[in-house]
Amino acid sequence: MTECSDKLPLTIEFGGGVELLLYDKIKKHNISLPGDRIWTLGDLVLWLKNNMIKERCELFIQNDTVRPGILVLVNDADWELLGQTKYVLQPHDSVLFISTLHGG
Repeated sequence: MTECSDKLPLTIEFGGGVELLLYDKIKKHNISLPGDRIWTLGDLVLWLKNNMIKERCELFIQNDTVRPGILVLVNDADWELLGQTKYVLQPHDSVLFISTLHGG
């Protein structure tokens, strides 16, 4: 049985240009999600869309998941190895979103 605490602390990082979509354009954020429920990576992606992405959210999200071309790492592990959007976030997880697409 998983216990729910008051908050779910996470470190969220953005790189490769993804940070330019944010309100503050800052690469690293320490956030605390409400701890009254279990959070998945899919939930986090939607939360980021609604709370941190300023504009052009289609460059970050597509069909309720991260757009192709954005690498997602959880504690330095590729999210594809963890179940992608189904991964259950744990306190103090570090999640990195980095664009692999570059203009030229």
